[in-house]
Amino acid sequence: MRKQDYKIAMGNRLRNYRTSAHITQEKMAELLDISLKHYSEVERGLKGLSVENLIKLSDISGISIDYLLKGGHNYETVPDTLIEIYETCPLEKRQRFIKLMQDLLSMILSSSEEEK
Repeated sequence: MRKQDYKIAMGNRLRNYRTSAHITQEKMAELLDISLKHYSEVERGLKGLSVENLIKLSDISGISIDYLLKGGHNYETVPDTLIEIYETCPLEKRQRFIKLMQDLLSMILSSSEEEK
């Protein structure tokens, strides 16, 4: 893969995330503390992001850096808050916590289907 191809593919993934999250280019540029021109060029595959901004973008979006850079499967990062709650949960209660998260996911997915 040519260097430019990688940048174009990453820019497409960023654009897809941004539009699905209903975030403007202006807001993304602001969140990353870069100019709108630079962010626009990233989405078009003309420029890349610094490692610092890739980390910041991953933290903001919950998208793994691996997915941002290489594509493939998007294994989202687990929010720190959720990890903290799990880790502070007594060992004997962790299975119940996992079951609650699974039930919550089922509820969210079923309510999404009802909204359609």
